[in-house]
Formats: sequence, structure tokens, C-alpha cells
Amino acid sequence: MGNFSMDDPVRARFGASEHVSFYKDAVEASKRFREDYKSRLRVVKSKDMPYEMSPDGLIKHVMHENLNTAECCVDAYMQFIEADKKSGKHRHLSEEICVVLEGRGSTEVGKEQFDWEENDIFVLPNFLWRRHRNTGSKEAVLYAVSDLPLLEKIGQYRAQGRDTAGNLTNLVD
Repeated sequence: MGNFSMDDPVRARFGASEHVSFYKDAVEASKRFREDYKSRLRVVKSKDMPYEMSPDGLIKHVMHENLNTAECCVDAYMQFIEADKKSGKHRHLSEEICVVLEGRGSTEVGKEQFDWEENDIFVLPNFLWRRHRNTGSKEAVLYAVSDLPLLEKIGQYRAQGRDTAGNLTNLVD
């Protein structure tokens, strides 16, 4: 058991050489998070939702951890796809639920393809290659919600895409 005195029964019993405060530290971190959480946004005004040009087209971030919202586990965005255009081909470990707000088109998922139109809802499973295509004459708008932030927080998020030559690129390692 080592050279421990009986006046330190924990060390004597387990042979521990140092004391730690993992539990106490976790409780303190939780308290700090709950205090910070009180100041996070509960309402995000449309004017405060930033736009971004991405390989998938124009994206309007609706709910994102960088917006300092109270929602910490999901990502929500609007994707705008111009008439007769398509998004980039990519795959990632997060799952997505998409609501078609406007337009019509199709989505390739793995080796399958399905059509969608306004008010349809579809689910995209994780890590299958996907690409959206607008088959209509006006802009298509998709509203997507994913579990990306949750996967990031546990160190499991990965994403890959294809460059213009079709070569595999790691978007997130």
C-alpha cells in the first residue's frame, strides 16, 4: 500500500499520491456556465442573423453558437440556391432536418436522389455524400437544423467536400 500513515485513510486505502478536485472543478464550471447562460440571447432578430457565402451557396445563420444564443446544441440556417444551380457536394457527421421554404429541387444522398418542393421536410443522415439542386425557375430556400454543435463539443464532428476537380478535401478534421 505504500508508506502512508493511518491518519490519511484515503491515501492509505488506495495508495493515492495526490489529491485532485475534478468534481469540485466540474461543479464550479457548471455554475459559471449557468451564470453565463442567463445573459445569452433568447430571441435573435432577423437583422442580426449574418449571411455567409459558402461552397453550398448563400447561407443565413439563424441559430449558431457564435451568435451567443441560449441554444448550445443545434445549428440552424437558411440556404439559398439560385435557379438551375446546385450546392457543393459534401458530407459530415452531423444529421440535418431540412424544410423547403421556397422553390423546388432534388437532393442526392449517397447513391439515391429524391425530389422536393415547398413545404416538404426531409432528413439527411450523417456522413453520406449530398448535394442539393434547384430544378425550378426561382430561388430555392431550405431551412436546415443540425446537431453539429453537439458533435463538436464531444470532439466527433468531421466534414469533407470535393473541390472543383472532384478531389476529396477535409473541411473539418
